[in-house]
Amino acid sequence: MQTDDISQMVQELCALLDEKLSLGRGPLQTRLKRAGRRLPARIRDQAQVVAEAETLAAHPKLARRIDHARVARAHAEARAHLRSIDPADRRRGAVLGILGGLAFNLLLLAGLTLAFLHWRGIV
Repeated sequence: MQTDDISQMVQELCALLDEKLSLGRGPLQTRLKRAGRRLPARIRDQAQVVAEAETLAAHPKLARRIDHARVARAHAEARAHLRSIDPADRRRGAVLGILGGLAFNLLLLAGLTLAFLHWRGIV
C-alpha cells in the first residue's frame, strides 16, 4: 500500500460523506467531526484510522508506522456503511419528525383551548 492508495481511500470517503451526508468542505478529519451523531461511533473511529494514516503517510519516516491491513479493513467498513445510507430516507425522516412535533403541538393547543373554554363555562 502506497501513499497514493491511502490518499485515494481518503478521497473516496470524502466523496461518500459529501454525497450521503452533505459534508462537502474540509479534510476528512473535519468532515468526521462535523458528522457527529449522524455516523455511529464505530464507523467514525474506523474513518479516523484512515485519516490518521493519511497524516502519517505525508511523512516518509512516519509512514513506516502505518498498519496497512488495519487501514484497509477500516476503509472497507466505513465505505460499506456510507454506501448503505439513503439520503432521501434521511430527508423524509427529518420532515416526518418535524411534522410529528407540529401535529403534537397543535393537538396540545386544541386540548388546552377546550379545557379553558370548559373551565370558563363557554362549552
